[in-house]
Amino acid sequence: MHSTARYWAVADRLPRIQRVESSSIDAIGYDAKTRRLYVRFVGSRTYLYEDVPESVYEDFMAADSKGRFHNFEIKDAYSYRRL
Repeated sequence: MHSTARYWAVADRLPRIQRVESSSIDAIGYDAKTRRLYVRFVGSRTYLYEDVPESVYEDFMAADSKGRFHNFEIKDAYSYRRL
């Protein structure tokens, strides 16, 4: 499947994402049923993180620094792929 087609196949199932106040992260979304976390960075790059507990999503949303939380609590802790 072509990468653009693959992106839209996944994008059709994206949960509602919420814009956040951050210099590096534009928006965050979470699907509790699949435990998938979606992070859209400034500049339009979106990543999907697998098997993320809802508590981590809630802590992420509450973090004063979304970029720092992502770097220290999510980036290397969960498998991910670029959409």
